[in-house]
Amino acid sequence: MAYQSEYALENEMMNQLEQLGYERVTIRDNKQLLDNFRTILNERHADKLEGNPLTDKEFQRLLTMIDGKSIFESARILRDKLPLRRDDESEIYLSFLDTKSWCKNKFQVTNQVSVEDTYKARYDVTILINGLPLVQVELKRRGIDINEAFNQVKRYRKQNYTGLFRYIQMFIISNGVETRYFSNNDSELLKSHMFYWSDKQNNRINTLQSFAESFMRPCQLAKMISRYMIINETDRILMAMRPYQVYAVESLFNSD
Repeated sequence: MAYQSEYALENEMMNQLEQLGYERVTIRDNKQLLDNFRTILNERHADKLEGNPLTDKEFQRLLTMIDGKSIFESARILRDKLPLRRDDESEIYLSFLDTKSWCKNKFQVTNQVSVEDTYKARYDVTILINGLPLVQVELKRRGIDINEAFNQVKRYRKQNYTGLFRYIQMFIISNGVETRYFSNNDSELLKSHMFYWSDKQNNRINTLQSFAESFMRPCQLAKMISRYMIINETDRILMAMRPYQVYAVESLFNSD
C-alpha cells in the first residue's frame, strides 16, 4: 500500500468533490461561514425578499432563533420552515433545505475551517448545503486506524461544534482505504453506529474515492439526508439508515 499523507488525501478529496459538482469555496473561520450562509439565504429567498436582502437586524434575529439549539432541534429546524419578522413588521417564511427537489439545493465544499472556542480546532473537509455545514469529513493518512478519526470527531463535537456546526447531520471518516459514515447526535457517539456503504448487491465500498463517487454526489447526498435520515421523536435522536435499508426504501419508492 503506497504511502499517502493526510494532506494529500484531503486535497485529492477536495478535487474529486469539485469534479462531482460542488462549488469549492474558501471559508476559514466562523465569520466567513456566517457571511456565506447569509449570502445564500438571500439568494434562495430572493422572490420572498422582494429585492430587499436581510438587514443586519433581521439576520441577527434569525440567528437568535436557530443558534444555540441541540443537535436534535437543529435537525428539525433544518427540515422545517421558519417564520421571520422583518423590520417593517411583515413576516416571511425561510427554508434551509429542499427535501423534495434535492438537486435544487446549493452545494459547496471547503476545508481547513478554523474554530476557536474553549479549544482551537481545524476541520478537514466540510460539506455545505445552502450555506449550512451538514456533513463533516475527518481524515487520517493511510495506515492509521480509522478509529483515530472517530475519536477526533468525538473530541471536536464535545469541545468545538457550536453555532452553525450544530447543524451537522452526518460524519464521514476515512483513512483512504476504509470509510464509514454515521449520524450526529446529542448523546454519546457509538462505534456500533458507524456504517460501511455498499452497492445494491451488498458489495462493500471501502475506499474514500469510491465512497465519494457513490455516496457523496451532490444530489445523492441531499437525498440521503432528506429521505434516509430519520428524526426519532421518541428518543430525540437522528438516525442514518444502513445501505440495505436505503435500497429497500428506494425499491418501494420506485415501485409506485
